[in-house]
Amino acid sequence: MSEKKNRFTVLSLFKSVKTTMLCLFSLLIVITMAIFLLISVDYTKKTVLENSTDYTSRLVRQVNRDIDSYIDYMENISSMIIQGGDVQRYLFMKMPKEETEEVYGRIVTQFNTVVETRQDISNIAVVTPERDFIINGGMDKLNENVSLQDVEWFEKALEGDESILTASHVQHVIRNNYKWVVTLSKGIENPQTGENGGVFFIDLNYKLLKDLCENNSLATNSYVFIVDEAGKIIYHPKQQLLYNGLKEERIGEVLECASDSYFVTDERGEGEGKLYTVSVSEKTGWRVVGVADISELMKNKEETESVYVLTAVILLGIAMVLAIFLATAITRPIKELKDSMKEVEKGNFENTAVVIRSDSEIDSLGNSFNLMTAKIRQLMKQNIYEQEEKRKSEMKALRSQINPHFLYNTLDSIIWMAEGGKNKEVVRMTSALARLLRQSISNDNERIPLEKEVDYAGSYLTIQKMRYKDKLEYEIEVAEDIKKEEIINLILQPLVENAIYHGIKYKGSKGLIRIVGYGEGDHIVLKVIDNGIGMDEAALKGIFDKSRASEGNNGVGVHNVQTRIRLYYGAEYGLHFESTLGEGTTVTIIIPRNFREEERG
Repeated sequence: MSEKKNRFTVLSLFKSVKTTMLCLFSLLIVITMAIFLLISVDYTKKTVLENSTDYTSRLVRQVNRDIDSYIDYMENISSMIIQGGDVQRYLFMKMPKEETEEVYGRIVTQFNTVVETRQDISNIAVVTPERDFIINGGMDKLNENVSLQDVEWFEKALEGDESILTASHVQHVIRNNYKWVVTLSKGIENPQTGENGGVFFIDLNYKLLKDLCENNSLATNSYVFIVDEAGKIIYHPKQQLLYNGLKEERIGEVLECASDSYFVTDERGEGEGKLYTVSVSEKTGWRVVGVADISELMKNKEETESVYVLTAVILLGIAMVLAIFLATAITRPIKELKDSMKEVEKGNFENTAVVIRSDSEIDSLGNSFNLMTAKIRQLMKQNIYEQEEKRKSEMKALRSQINPHFLYNTLDSIIWMAEGGKNKEVVRMTSALARLLRQSISNDNERIPLEKEVDYAGSYLTIQKMRYKDKLEYEIEVAEDIKKEEIINLILQPLVENAIYHGIKYKGSKGLIRIVGYGEGDHIVLKVIDNGIGMDEAALKGIFDKSRASEGNNGVGVHNVQTRIRLYYGAEYGLHFESTLGEGTTVTIIIPRNFREEERG
C-alpha cells in the first residue's frame, strides 16, 4: 500500500505539463552541462599531459646533451694526455733511468693535478697488460687480486680504437679504492708494433651523474635515470635498492620504446600512473629516462575543474530561468485539456475524447491523449477479463479438490466400519476427512506453509490407507528447516492421488508411498515416491496431457499442478518424473525458497 502511495505521489508531480516540460528542460540542461564539464575536464587533462610531456622531454634531452658534452670533454682530456707523448714514451720506449724518472714525474704531476683540481674525477691511470701502471699521484696500486684479462672494459679498450664507457660499477681494479664510478677507457697505441699496448682510463665520479640528473625542475616524486644499450644501469637515484633487488625498473620497456614518451598505469592502483620520457644519445647510446608521477603533473587540475564547475553552475542558473519562462509560455494553450484530464483522474474513461480544431502542436497533443485513454480502456478491459478468468480457474480448482467419487467411497467406508463396530477406525477416518474438508473449504490463500500442505496430503493418505487396508503404507519425511516455508497450495495431494490410482491400485502386493522434503541451496525439493507399477516411456511423455489430467480419478491433475507451478514461480520450475515399469515412479517438485510474489516476471 505504501509503495502504491509513493508511486502516485511521484506521478502527481507530472500532472502539470509545465512541470513535465521543466523537468525535461532541466534534464537537457544538466546533461549539456555534464557533457561540457566532461569535455572541459578531459581537454584540460590532455592539455596538461601534453604540456608536461613536452616539458619533461625538453628536460630529458637537456640532461642528455649535458652528459654528451661532458663525455666529449673527458675524451678530449684523454686524447690530450695520450697524445702528449710522455705516456707512450714511458710505456714503450727504453730510456736512461734519469730520463725515465723525469717522464714518470711529469705524468704523475699531470695526473695528480687533474685529480686534485677536478672533483668529478675519482681516478686517472695508465695500465698495461703486464701490470705496469701509473695511478693518480703515484701512491695508489693495482689490486693484486684482480686479473686485468677478466675486466671487460679493459679488454675492450685494449682491442679497439674507440673510447669505452662502462655502466656504473664499483672500481675494484685499484687497491682500496672501491667507489661507485663510470669508467671512460681508451687503448694506448704502441708506436713500435702499431697495436694497443696499454689502457688509459678515467673514473668519473658517480656524484657527477647524480648532479646532472637531479639538476632539473621535475616534480618531487619524479626522477631521471640512465641505462646503456644493453640495459645496464648507468645511474639511478635508488641504485643500491636496484642492485639489492628491493626495487624494479621497467628497463625492458625503455629499451623497446619506439617513441619519446609513453604512459604506464599503476598496477597497485595507488596513483594515476607514470609518464616515461626517453632520450637516446647518438654518442654514447645511453638512454636518459625521465619518470614523472602523473598525479603530480595533474595537481593543478583540481583548481581548473573548480573554475569549470562554478562556470557550469552559473550557466545552469541562467538556463533554468529561461526554461521556466519558455515552459510557462508554451503550456498556456494546453490548459484546454484540463477538463478531460479531470474526468480521467476520476476514473471516467468514457466520452473523454478531446476535440481540438487546430493545426498546431496542441492538436497532436490531443490526439496523443485520445490514443492514451483508448489504450488505458483496452488494458483495463483486458485486466478485468484476466482477473475474471483467474477467479474462475481458482474456483474450478477448489471445487475439484475433493473428488465426489472419493468422498462417496470414504463415507461408505465409514458406514461399513460403523456397522461393524469399529468405532476407533470410524473416529480416525472421520477426523481425517474433516481435516481434509476443512482445509479444502476454508483455505482462500494461494500460498500456505509447507507443513499445512504436508498435513493435507497426510490426511488424504490416512483415509486411503484405511480404505485399502494392508495394501497401502506411507511415510512422510520433511526437514524441519523448510516446514515454515510458504508454497502454493494443493500441489502434493494431486500427486499422491495420481500415485495411488495409477500406480499402487494395480499393484498385486503392498504399496508404499513416501513424501520427502528438504532444502537444497536456494530451492525446496519435494518428492512423491511410490513403488507401484511404474510407467513406460510413452506414458511418461503423455503425463502432462490435459485429457489425462481431466480424468476422474486424479483430482486437479498432474497437468494442473505443473501449470500452476510454472505460472506462479516461472517456467524453469515444475515437476520432473522418473519411472521404471514394474518398479515405481518418483515425482520431484523443485521450487524457489523464500519466494516473494513481486519476483514474478
